[in-house]
Formats: sequence, structure tokens, C-alpha cells
Amino acid sequence: MSTYLLNKFLFTVDRDHALTERYREDPAGTVAWWEAEEANRLLGAIDAERSTWLAFDDAEREALVGHDHVALFGMGAHPFLTLTLWIAMFERDYDEPLGMQLDYAAKLAHWELPYPDIST
Repeated sequence: MSTYLLNKFLFTVDRDHALTERYREDPAGTVAWWEAEEANRLLGAIDAERSTWLAFDDAEREALVGHDHVALFGMGAHPFLTLTLWIAMFERDYDEPLGMQLDYAAKLAHWELPYPDIST
């Protein structure tokens, strides 16, 4: 398991509106494409510079495809990264103000200290 790779996915998808929408509409396709094409690209480097070893494990892939922020949190994904991405993807689906954020928090309410390690 790589919390670095989970956080890299969340960070890069959240910063590209088209990619955010793609992930909302086609999570399996987006995760598969991103893992194959972007996971090993070194951020801020020329395209020729790539790593070769990073890949999601099955549990990470399943949580990403399922938009499961609770499972991602349990794996160490940073909650601010999931929250900002979830706001961009799902806030429009709620009628009441802060509805998405309250739902997000309620689904994480069962966690007690110490929380999963979110360091990378």
C-alpha cells in the first residue's frame, strides 16, 4: 500500500477540472488510465522522466473506484485531499448548505483517536 500514491492521485485529479469530472463520471476508467499513464510520472519533471514501480494495490484501486473516502482515510489518504475532491465532485448533489460536508463527516464519525497515519 502506498499512501503517497493515493495522495498523488487525489491531489492531481483535484487540480484538473476535466479530470475531476472524468473521475466523477467514470471512476474505474479514470483510475485505470491514471495508474497506467500518470502514476509513475514525476510531477514537475519532463515527460521522459518516469519512475517504474508505483501501482495501486487491489484495496486502494477498489476504494478509489468506489469513491470510498472512509476506506481511503483508513488507508492513510489525507482527509483534506479527499474532502476538497469530494466537494468538487459531489457537493452539487446535495440540496442543503454543507450537506455534502456533513455527510462526509458523518461517515467518518466512527473513527476514534488515534486516527490512521496520514504521513507519506
